[in-house]
Amino acid sequence: MNLHEELRIALETVADPTRAAPMQAYMRDQFVFLGVAAPQRRLAARDLLAGLKGIDAGTLLEHAQLLWQQPQREYQHVALDMLALHRGQLCVEHLPSLLGLARQRAWWDSVDGMAGIVGDVLQAELRRGGDGHAHMDASLQHEDFWLRRIAMLHQLGWRGDTDAAWLFDAALALAPEDEFFIRKAIGWALRDYARHAPAEVLAFATQHRQQLTPLSYREALKHQPP
Repeated sequence: MNLHEELRIALETVADPTRAAPMQAYMRDQFVFLGVAAPQRRLAARDLLAGLKGIDAGTLLEHAQLLWQQPQREYQHVALDMLALHRGQLCVEHLPSLLGLARQRAWWDSVDGMAGIVGDVLQAELRRGGDGHAHMDASLQHEDFWLRRIAMLHQLGWRGDTDAAWLFDAALALAPEDEFFIRKAIGWALRDYARHAPAEVLAFATQHRQQLTPLSYREALKHQPP
């Protein structure tokens, strides 16, 4: 029995078909679901994914691609769980493959999950002395707004490693966009950095209030004192 067959059995064993329709409706009926909630999914797949320890990046990405092709949405989430668990096997040369996956069957759940993985890869590159942000410049200008969202969000959780100048420049570059998911991402990225540097974010948002959309501005200062 191979990995994918074992994952199928593991997920179908814990699936609750009565949950499938509400989960599908939550995703605006864009995907079908088995009916497996996130905690049950992670528990069901945990040992199988842990068994991939030491796997080479090429094989890891092949598994991710196969999972991505499955019709039920839970399989894309398992692929993201797998990539996140074994992110130490990934480096910047794998970014095109990761971003390519993100563009397939794209919606906020898979895109945001991939943004976290891409961010981990780039933060590791930064700590090795590389320029992680340079790898996001093209995505920031990409025609696919989902890649622009990944670029905007890739520094989430970086705190002291955050390149504030890059973050603020990216926010201004994307500020004119009408796309909801971009406006929301700008606010989210700024709000996240505000946990580390609230005064800097407040100063930036105040100075550029007319350029930021109300949604981005409101989200950026959501946890700031009134």
